[in-house]
Amino acid sequence: MALIRKPNHLQTLINKGEGIDLDFKYAVNDSKKIARSLSAFANSQGGVLLLGVRDNGSIAGVKSEEEFYMIETAAKFYTRPEVFIEVKPHTASGLTVLEIIIPKSKEIPHLSPDGEGKWKAYVRVKDENIVADKIQMLVWKLQKSENPIKITYSKNEKILLNYLSNHETISFSHFCRLAEISRFQAENILANLIVLKIITFDIDKTKKLFSLSNID
Repeated sequence: MALIRKPNHLQTLINKGEGIDLDFKYAVNDSKKIARSLSAFANSQGGVLLLGVRDNGSIAGVKSEEEFYMIETAAKFYTRPEVFIEVKPHTASGLTVLEIIIPKSKEIPHLSPDGEGKWKAYVRVKDENIVADKIQMLVWKLQKSENPIKITYSKNEKILLNYLSNHETISFSHFCRLAEISRFQAENILANLIVLKIITFDIDKTKKLFSLSNID
């Protein structure tokens, strides 16, 4: 009878493939760029960065200790506040792969520099890091505030909730047009309702879609 070998921890991660909580990096040549991945994971649900793995899942191995120090530099100097990371080395076929574990942070939002050096908050969407929009920033601010949220069930909230009771989702721009309100007003209404867990959202590369929360 043939023995079936179970994949080890590293191979299990690789088999899972890149996604919202897993990213492969062939190499690190820019600490600022890798810092965006660290902050995105910390600002989202946490995740793992595998250094020394190609996009197709094949193992390349880290080239030198310098890459480890670049990861450390990214966390210590290019994330604000600093993102906590844990590094675990793995060996496969004589090659070293670094598993960088980034827990979900309690100090959200973490910022890191974009390509122009401007500090921004990133979030993880599917297998990419994107800049957090104003609504997400407002949600984080409200969640950290010690002041209770005061919301009036006004005409604008009624328009939104009535629409969502008959439609699955609504986009930000559609809500602005439907309620005939400014972007600023819409951002505040949506952020308040998200924090109160009345509505939720799903985001892709181009837009954020809002829907009623599923309340059991």
